[in-house]
Amino acid sequence: MRSHLIKLCGEAEGYLEQHFSTIIGSFEDNPLNHLHIFPYYNNYLKLSKLEFDLLAQHTSHVPTKIAFIGSGPMPLTSIVLAKFHLPNTTIHNFDIDSEANTLASNLVSRDPDLSERMIFHTTDVLNAKEGLDQYDVVFLAALVGMDKESKVKAIEHLEKHMAPGAVLMLRSAHGLRAFLYPVVDSCDLKGFEVLTIYHPSDDVVNSVVIARKLGGLGEVRSSQIERCVVMPCNCSKIHAIMNSRGIKKNMIEEFTAIE
Repeated sequence: MRSHLIKLCGEAEGYLEQHFSTIIGSFEDNPLNHLHIFPYYNNYLKLSKLEFDLLAQHTSHVPTKIAFIGSGPMPLTSIVLAKFHLPNTTIHNFDIDSEANTLASNLVSRDPDLSERMIFHTTDVLNAKEGLDQYDVVFLAALVGMDKESKVKAIEHLEKHMAPGAVLMLRSAHGLRAFLYPVVDSCDLKGFEVLTIYHPSDDVVNSVVIARKLGGLGEVRSSQIERCVVMPCNCSKIHAIMNSRGIKKNMIEEFTAIE
């Protein structure tokens, strides 16, 4: 039943994004001025801010190139990151659906800044090999791999082709939200060091997983290879970090980290 609900949710989300991307892209002025029409725009603002703040905790420099795998017809994460948080970063968006990329590129086509920094590629992630090692950060969308087998297959492909030290950011789900989105466990991330697993508790639905590509299999911690790791919550530390960045405490339900 759960796998059926995840698939149904993914299809519904795709139709929703396609519908609103078509509407917003039809405005004669800059379509980005009308993103607030999308019902979950504020949710994406919160999620992207959360992801940016968590990323900043684990990177020593601002990324110059980011890849977003599974960007869809309404690439709001890429748009919000580029527009509000990463003003000098180029974001490459990958999607298997050419129609989705056409709609997405139309959204930024009349923006003098993002039209230069948002690039779209139509390809299956499993066919994307050369060039993945050029990205400082790779995002994997929640609905890329809607079952465990295909999700792990995508992660293994990225591990094979990403550069050592590059950051992989994934979206997962926790608790009852796992009936809407696939769950990514630490044991799914072989070849990566898991840095953060963060579960929001407000209206942001997706959990955030951050991992760093290791330089070789010898560096992989045995606990991550043999089993899924669940570390105790260190909420006081995370409350301090997030409060210093203006994030409300009620966004924090559970924080799992390997340090």
